[in-house]
Amino acid sequence: MLLSLQGAQQPQPPAILALADGTVFLGNSIGAPGATIGEVVFNTALTGYQEILTDPSYCRQIVTLTYPHIGNYGINPEDVEADKVHAAGLIIKDLPLLASNFRSTETLSQYLVREKTVAIANIDTRKLTRILRDKGAQNGAIVALKSGESVTQALIDDAIARAKAAPSMAGQDLAQVVSVARPYEWTQTEWQLGCGYGTLERPKFHVVAYDFGVKKNILRMLASRGVKVTVVPAQTSAADVLKYQPDGVFLSNGPGDPEPCDYAIAATTEFLSLGLPTFGICLGHQILGLALGAKTFKMKTGHHGANHPVKNLDTGRVSITSQNHGFAVDPKTLPAASRETHVSLFDGTLQGFECTDKPAFGFQGHPEASPGPHDIAYLFDRFVKLMEARA
Repeated sequence: MLLSLQGAQQPQPPAILALADGTVFLGNSIGAPGATIGEVVFNTALTGYQEILTDPSYCRQIVTLTYPHIGNYGINPEDVEADKVHAAGLIIKDLPLLASNFRSTETLSQYLVREKTVAIANIDTRKLTRILRDKGAQNGAIVALKSGESVTQALIDDAIARAKAAPSMAGQDLAQVVSVARPYEWTQTEWQLGCGYGTLERPKFHVVAYDFGVKKNILRMLASRGVKVTVVPAQTSAADVLKYQPDGVFLSNGPGDPEPCDYAIAATTEFLSLGLPTFGICLGHQILGLALGAKTFKMKTGHHGANHPVKNLDTGRVSITSQNHGFAVDPKTLPAASRETHVSLFDGTLQGFECTDKPAFGFQGHPEASPGPHDIAYLFDRFVKLMEARA
């Protein structure tokens, strides 16, 4: 049964969603009571709401899931991409009252309450998505009331004011906000049915991974390929990284605008000058581009979903990919000693590039695909081959 069909038997507290343009939606609170602000974006994935909520790349963003029925398979402790929910809030159409999955340990609503995450359901997400598609991503606010409270005009006005006062995502350095506080080693490998997660026992290479908001499954994909990973804070200097004598450097995904991350751009520039194999994903891809002298720009709506077609310009192969970014590298500004390798078939934006004179490349999407397809996972193998060639 869906939340919208439950009638008066189990009433949910009311909630307000307000956009900065003054648009207001009234629905039901399915998470923690309170208020939250952030950039409202839409994600077209059909599954993976738990991975989406815990993706650090969604820091200070309120996620709208376009698929109408969210929460039907519950929550389990193994599928988190970070140690907490990073999304500023959640917007869905319908919350099923029953969750069923052999791995489930709690419902989505219970999880949102425990994580103190504000969420709203029972609104017209199709209308909201059309607004965001036509006008672009914009700031918003969710005000979730407590049981027994009622929506008033004063609360609606307050929600609109909160949305209008929210800071723009452009210019925000959020990598250091979500990054780890101190270095740590990672050896956990990918999950397998009946076995769970494994442990890397005989590493072939050692990679230092910058945590700009790294997802756990990205680290697992590296470990599954024989790579011991040392994860370091976002502001770690190149000199400190080189003390580890790594075989390669990984620049992770993360939230916010890449341009203010001058510390990461400077470190990456040094790795490039030394010819150290370097692989950047998402924000790391953008930082790699900036280190080469390219420019980045804020997109109208960004790419958020698990069904985005990307074309490999070398082979012509089209892969369905997982995406989560609001900024992109301008391919026209790439230096001569680099070339485009992948483009989005949705809007033609740059999805991948490589250096022609250095062992470095980047990809805009999330190749580890949690959630999503696994079509582009070969990029991790490519990174390993760069390290093999240098060994």
